[in-house]
Amino acid sequence: MFERVKKILLDTLNVDESAITPEAELEKDLGINSLDVYELVVSFEEEFNIEIEDETARTFVTVDDIVKFLQKETEQE
Repeated sequence: MFERVKKILLDTLNVDESAITPEAELEKDLGINSLDVYELVVSFEEEFNIEIEDETARTFVTVDDIVKFLQKETEQE
């Protein structure tokens, strides 16, 4: 799952691949702003065929937060 999330981050944003680790903070370490988060949410929704609420997206602090959320959501299918 981490590799899929990493690929989407690389495809969607202009970030350095070496900066993408599970512990990387989206805002602080990757420089992601609210517009970037919106783009990512759309990409994740399309890739995993799920819906991510705005309130949920605001809780994502690290890359691992996204990975755990997506793992949980895709297990429920």
